[in-house]
Amino acid sequence: MRLDINLATRPYEDARQFWMRWGTGVGVLAVIALTLLIFTISGWYNARQDHKRISELRAQIADLEKEKTQAEAMLNRPENRAMRDRSQYLNELIARKAFSWTKAIEGLEKVMPAKLHLVSIEPQLNEDNHLSIKMVVAGDSPDRGIELVRRMEESKHFKDTRIAGQNQMPQQGEDNVRFEINALYVPTVDSGSTH
Repeated sequence: MRLDINLATRPYEDARQFWMRWGTGVGVLAVIALTLLIFTISGWYNARQDHKRISELRAQIADLEKEKTQAEAMLNRPENRAMRDRSQYLNELIARKAFSWTKAIEGLEKVMPAKLHLVSIEPQLNEDNHLSIKMVVAGDSPDRGIELVRRMEESKHFKDTRIAGQNQMPQQGEDNVRFEINALYVPTVDSGSTH
């Protein structure tokens, strides 16, 4: 038996070296693809668990809303109206008691910028029974009021701080800008607080 091989048309190739190079590359790509597949499956499973938990929480919220509606309906009955009004009054008194003038003023002293001072402060309960404060501050620059709001937001005593109004006063001097600022007051629990 005779084999004719023309080396000019079919050059010699080292197949082992070819498979070593490309086989390693294909193996690395397979490992990467497998890793991505595992991450995808894991993400999909976690998303399913999250959706299941969200559905459970929504069902709980719906049940609580139903209970709330039933409780409000019971409180709104004529025979329970006096008790409801009394409990609202007592809850308001308790919430007002949580307002510490000393702590509020100390908190304001820590955040008050230079050349800005407190003109008035008024605590009151908002519609969500949170203690809010309305205050008026005066200073020499609009930037000072903005700085106060920023500092109050960073403080642990105040949240949801915003400027409700700004007035430019005609006189020249230290107090030519007045700000009305609203914020929610966050009382700190302290055993020896002075009211």
